[in-house]
Amino acid sequence: MYLTHFGFTHYPFERELLADELFAAVSLTEAQARLQHLVELRGIGLMTGEVGSGKTTVCRRLAASLHPGLYRLFYVTLSTGNVLDMYKAIAWELGLPIERNRAAAYRSIHTEVTRLSLEARQHPVLIIDEAHHLRNEVLEDLRLLTNYAMDAERRLCVLLVGLTELRRRLAMAVHESLAQRIVVRYHLSGLSREELPAYLTHRLQLAGCTLPLFEPPAIEALFHATAGLPRKLNRAAHYALSAAALARTRQVGAEHVQAALDELQP
Repeated sequence: MYLTHFGFTHYPFERELLADELFAAVSLTEAQARLQHLVELRGIGLMTGEVGSGKTTVCRRLAASLHPGLYRLFYVTLSTGNVLDMYKAIAWELGLPIERNRAAAYRSIHTEVTRLSLEARQHPVLIIDEAHHLRNEVLEDLRLLTNYAMDAERRLCVLLVGLTELRRRLAMAVHESLAQRIVVRYHLSGLSREELPAYLTHRLQLAGCTLPLFEPPAIEALFHATAGLPRKLNRAAHYALSAAALARTRQVGAEHVQAALDELQP
């Protein structure tokens, strides 16, 4: 709608960015460093954040940074079933035949992780996304899945990714054993107010625009409306650009952001 008006090559806030195109936000950079440390430790990690904070983006960046000859990354999003459902999802990612009972599925995954670690010399990294949906018994079995050589060796790195409520759940007494094994914890926040202008400029430049289209009051309005959460910010900026194009202005003002927010109201 506004591509021609502003001379963009594509919609600047609609396209998913490649790993090397991502804006180097402080939270993103710190999360990346923490997760790299987790991979080196081969332990259990926890990354939480609000909806739209960029958790999956961090996972994509981690995947792109891992050496394919040294690491094997497995990504699972099925988190609403029972223990056997989780084992089946993990086995599917590992390329294993699907077992019909819990014990056989556990043994199959355990054996494959050992083979990868000791024979193939590859470190398996398992990411469980949407982990706030996991049942208590599934969380417990994921902890047991990291037990090798009577808990003397670390062969499987597990990263639990979910909403903020997952952090609160793991603080409960029922999950004390798992909580004690978490070696890296990180809560992903949104962009800071100071980062916002640079982020907007970065996205605009990727779309072929070098002009500062967003006026300072518009940037302020965007930050207060989205708390710097990338997904919310991208949607609001997209609609604000549409409002500015409809008004035939060359910059986005606070009134265009307000029009965008009114349109985004459920």
